[in-house]
Amino acid sequence: MGPTETPGFRDEVRTFLAQNLPSGWAGLGSLPSDEQADFVKDWRARMAEHRLLAVAWPEEYGGRGYTKLDHLTVAQEFARSKVPVGAPSDTVSIKLLGNTVERYGTPVQKTRILPRIISGEDVWCQGYSEPNSGSDLASLRTRAELRDDEWHIDGQKIWTSNAANANWMFALVRTDPGAPKNRGITMLLLPMDQPGVEVRPIRMNTGGSELCEVFFTDARAAVENVVGEVNQGWTVANALLSHERGEEAAVNPVLFAEELERLFSLARERGADKDPALRARLTRCYVQVEVMRAMGDRIVDSYVRTGALGPAASVSKLYWSEYHQRASELAVDLLGTEALTWQGDRPLKWFRGDNPGAANSSASWLTVYLTNSRAGTIYAGTSQMQRNIIAERALGLPRDPLPQPVGS
Repeated sequence: MGPTETPGFRDEVRTFLAQNLPSGWAGLGSLPSDEQADFVKDWRARMAEHRLLAVAWPEEYGGRGYTKLDHLTVAQEFARSKVPVGAPSDTVSIKLLGNTVERYGTPVQKTRILPRIISGEDVWCQGYSEPNSGSDLASLRTRAELRDDEWHIDGQKIWTSNAANANWMFALVRTDPGAPKNRGITMLLLPMDQPGVEVRPIRMNTGGSELCEVFFTDARAAVENVVGEVNQGWTVANALLSHERGEEAAVNPVLFAEELERLFSLARERGADKDPALRARLTRCYVQVEVMRAMGDRIVDSYVRTGALGPAASVSKLYWSEYHQRASELAVDLLGTEALTWQGDRPLKWFRGDNPGAANSSASWLTVYLTNSRAGTIYAGTSQMQRNIIAERALGLPRDPLPQPVGS
């Protein structure tokens, strides 16, 4: 039997929400855009004070020593209350890097890194994708060489979320060029504020610059900044993704259900809820969210009991990312000619949907459609890669044959 929810903890979370949310709270998206960032900063500080940011971490690192199920309890209750679980950057800092260090890090790494994540002193970004290594991440070419007890790093990363605001990066680098491509990779931790690290924000069609490209020219990382074992970074990287997808399976249905209510409201505002074709599309979205909820319950149950996800994670990723494109495309169709211009506030965060309570403005839905949902079938593994994983690992189909050299 796997871990269970700590008795009384869900009631404690609900009490925290009732005591700390403003009267008449309607969701972060209901606040004026110039007030949202300040609210999130204050809200995160309150969560840190009450040890709610990473409840499954040991107490000495800023957590409570509770179970993974308790962490999901926080995420579910906060989503239902239309309030964020920390700041947008915590998706990378806590959910990805922090949970990975808590599992694979040395005692010194845990003591040094985890409390500074909780306090907000360190903000992390993820150095994975490269210009020629996206879906085939194992083909990455950024290299690190160990010289005089220091790693020297040269290469490039791209589509690095929040790199301009982060002071640390966890990066996959090639440390053994002669090994098979996924066996010579190491996960390194390196400071961003150093000579040899250049960050170039990428201007997007929404006007934002959350994504960046990062160049390394003899950048340095301390010898003790390896997570896991040298040349075993691929194992660590895959474990990191399980943290992301395990939580998503439980929380996404709640978030998408909230967003779907906003989509229903948009349809009613424009009288489109009487159109049979549009009603059919709305009904399909409703059914898919309910399926997502049932799928999430099964995945979370397995994840909490075993600590592993398997190919079910790929099924979930494929399902929600393709659903979200259809739902946000429907919203743009409902906007009609209003979708030709950007009016209203844009989302504070750079992934998934807008914040709960946001107005049905063109700027909100266009941002969700053009950047968030369209990217959902690419980041964290493309839909094509998810289908390959499902075919090979779940259905037992043979692997695709490798391309043969010309003339062989």
